[in-house]
Amino acid sequence: MFGVDYVPMTALQPFRQRGVASWYGRRFHGQKTASGEVYDMYGMTAAHPTLPIPSYVRVTHLASQRSVVVRVNDRGPFHAGRIIDLSYAAAHRLGFVAAGSAEVEIETVLAQSPAVAGTYLQVGAFGSRENAETLRERLTRELQELRDAAHVLRVGELWRLQLGPYRTAEEARPVAERIEAQFAIRPLVVSR
Repeated sequence: MFGVDYVPMTALQPFRQRGVASWYGRRFHGQKTASGEVYDMYGMTAAHPTLPIPSYVRVTHLASQRSVVVRVNDRGPFHAGRIIDLSYAAAHRLGFVAAGSAEVEIETVLAQSPAVAGTYLQVGAFGSRENAETLRERLTRELQELRDAAHVLRVGELWRLQLGPYRTAEEARPVAERIEAQFAIRPLVVSR
């Protein structure tokens, strides 16, 4: 690409990299990614030139030390000096949408790592993204410690508000109990 050869990894392995992250949004929203999925600027995804598709990486904004976990489902960025392109939602959670880019560290999340889980709490499922985002904002305003764990994603025709990931259902249970007590909503434990 642009005269530079990129060789994608064929297997997931420990990988750490520091550099500049950028983000892509509305212009690419609804277009196909390198994985064949449709790009959703509100999903927690990313583009990387060589990491396996799919794979998960933890992205840490070095200035704020905020972190998010994103799924690599696209290729890029192919601009000199940038190591990863994040979705709008991921950049927003890291706090650099207005700046356009930020210094980050990325690290692969491996299946054997205790930080990885496929266990989530589903707080609600809605016909519109607006309703899911409204509940996410209410939930994270009152329980600020859940801010980085709350994700709105589209599955089929529904927009789902999920919290996580958690290592186990037992680890998620106290959070579910607190939400039920404070909001009168009983979250479901789901795996993905």
